[in-house]
This record gives sequence, C-alpha cells and structure tokens, in this order.
Amino acid sequence: MNAPLHPGLNLGPSHGKAHEDAETTIFGFWVFLMSDLVTFSLFFATYGSMLGSTAGGPVNSDLVDVVSVSLQTGFLLVSSFCYGLASIAMKYHDPPRKVIFWLLAAVFFGGCFLTFEVLDFVHLASIGATPMRSVYLCAFWALVGLHGLHVTVGSIMILAVVLQIRIFGMTDDVKSRVLRLGLYWHFLDIVWIGIFTFVFLPGIIA
Repeated sequence: MNAPLHPGLNLGPSHGKAHEDAETTIFGFWVFLMSDLVTFSLFFATYGSMLGSTAGGPVNSDLVDVVSVSLQTGFLLVSSFCYGLASIAMKYHDPPRKVIFWLLAAVFFGGCFLTFEVLDFVHLASIGATPMRSVYLCAFWALVGLHGLHVTVGSIMILAVVLQIRIFGMTDDVKSRVLRLGLYWHFLDIVWIGIFTFVFLPGIIA
C-alpha cells in the first residue's frame, strides 16, 4: 500500500500510526484554513473598497512606518523558518528538547512581530488615526488587527503544544498537532505577505 501523502511535511513510515493518520487529519485542517482564508478575503475586499473613504483623515501613506513594517515582516518570516526547523527535527526523531527549542524560537520571533505591531497601533492612536476617524481606518485596523489576533492565538497554541511535549513526549497525537499548527503558522505568513503587498507597499512607494 502506498504511504499516504498530504500537502505539507510528511512524517514518513518510521512514525507509524502518526504518519498513517496524517492524511485525514491534515486534509481536514486544510479545509479549516481555506474557510479562514475566505474570512481574510472578505476583510481584504472591504479594505480595498474603502481606500477612498478617508473623510479627510490620514491616508495610507500616513500610516506606514517603513522600518517597523520591515522588521515585522522579517520577524514573522524568521518565526516561520524556526517552526519549519521544529517540524524537521520532529520528522527525523531528534530529541524532544530540540523540537521544543525551535518551537519556542518561533514564539519568540512571533512575539517580536506582535510587539512592533502593537507599537504601531499605539502610534496611530496617538495621531488620531483610530477606527472611529474614517471608514478606511476602520477597515485598516480590522484587517491588520485580525491577522495580529491570529498570530496571538497561534503563539498560545504553540506554547500549549510545547507543554504537551514536556508532559506526554512525542506521542502520535502531539505529532499531529505539531503538523497542523505548522500549517496554520505558515498560512499566517502567506496572509501577511498579502497585507504587506496590498496594504503597506502602496504607502511605502507613495
């Protein structure tokens, strides 16, 4: 019988039941991610339709801090890279402490991303660029904030998985959770690239 394959990291036959069960569980999680993508698409569409509705308030170019946005992008990409290293460590049966190390590194850089994002929101509020100022700003805060909320939830879930590894070890269930959470974490990278391109880049080049 052919070994099951799914889009993403395949553990390999040496992982036994965890590898065999991955096809079904990962497919189900892909369906969830696509439903989440629909939600983000609605927020992107709303933002795009509100670009001109600034009510005389701050416009896109007034909102973008090039240094901060660049750092946020770098932190998120490095975080995703660290998570990938955790997945590879798990696949090749490295000690659990190595998997934990890379997962915590992913959380650390995700936290750096969130810190700069929160600082940006605080700055926007200080200059009066709040969601109440215009429909455009409401759409901006909603889209960027939704992504930040996802990163926050993902960070909490990674910490929960780290705790499970410490308590239960690398069981089949834990391996499946690491795989699914990896798809979620990398998915947020893709969404951020969309936000960077559609939201921040026009403000940078304006």
